[in-house]
Amino acid sequence: MAKSEGARFTYDSTLEEVINATVRLNFNAEPVDPSDPTSPWLTARPKAIKAVRKVLGKSDYVAHAGAYTGGANAVYWVDIVYKRPDGLVVVRNITEGAKVKVDEVTEPIEPDLLYPLLRGRDVQRWRAEPSAWMIVPQDPGDPTRAYPEQQLQNDYPKTYGYLKRFEKALRNRSGYQQILSKREKEFYGVMDIGTYTFAPWKVVWLGFGATEMQAAVVGLVDGKPVMTNQAMHPFVPLDREDEAHYLCACLNSSVVNLAVISHTQLGGKSFAQSNILEHIRIPRFDPKNPVHLRLAELSMRAHEAAKIGDEMRLREIEAEIDLWAAKLWNLTDDELRDIQQSLAELSETPEPIEEEE
Repeated sequence: MAKSEGARFTYDSTLEEVINATVRLNFNAEPVDPSDPTSPWLTARPKAIKAVRKVLGKSDYVAHAGAYTGGANAVYWVDIVYKRPDGLVVVRNITEGAKVKVDEVTEPIEPDLLYPLLRGRDVQRWRAEPSAWMIVPQDPGDPTRAYPEQQLQNDYPKTYGYLKRFEKALRNRSGYQQILSKREKEFYGVMDIGTYTFAPWKVVWLGFGATEMQAAVVGLVDGKPVMTNQAMHPFVPLDREDEAHYLCACLNSSVVNLAVISHTQLGGKSFAQSNILEHIRIPRFDPKNPVHLRLAELSMRAHEAAKIGDEMRLREIEAEIDLWAAKLWNLTDDELRDIQQSLAELSETPEPIEEEE
């Protein structure tokens, strides 16, 4: 197998230049489903493919996409400017880079429907820290539906007034016109939200544009559950911190990393989306299982090391996570080494060839 990442070739590039700009790997390729050659293909060392097959299957966990504004992030995503003595919060909407262009405004709203938000690269391996806030105007009794308009106006008049300012843009959203308007009259609802969205613990990972699994655990912030970015951050909702860390350790292990990388599009929109757990067999957390408990403990330590930037300690913890992950999936020492070596070889990137002026 040969791969080329970042290389640029001119019409006159020589064969030698092309060869020097590629990495040639002694890998095998097999369809995930041996009976279906159109299924995704596993690409790795022969022993690694055999090992990865022990991990393939349906997970005991279900992942979800993050909250979706229908393209109107510039309305719902805000920064907190300051908190007023009367309890209101002054916010400014985040318009930079937004698809739907709206005016930037600074207004006071009630804090009740504000939730911490993970944006873009807020999620890294072993670390997730919200950098903004999101207005989530959903019915607390049924989060899949928008807060009833009259009730929102009565209970949260400032928030309602803020959203009303953007009514035209919100009604013009394709998601509103195609989906929301057919089931509710409110113009400000958001999508891909359910009771799972408000779980106290989440395991999130970078899906869009990633080249490896970058999962992290995030809990409540200021007593509120964290919202994730629909386009970038799939998540698994959980009620227990130890279970969240167990799952995070599994996802960041070399074993799962190769299983994901070997049959998804590196750096693309389809990398490690929420459906990835339909193909990776992660058993349900058992608080009486010593392997599960050790993986949870190691994830907690990895988060601590990542927070203070202790890279050497983090590498040591990750190496131990791989050993316990191998126990979880009954992998031999040789199989684990081949998985790790396959990942190392896949991460090699050739120097780009510069085009002539």
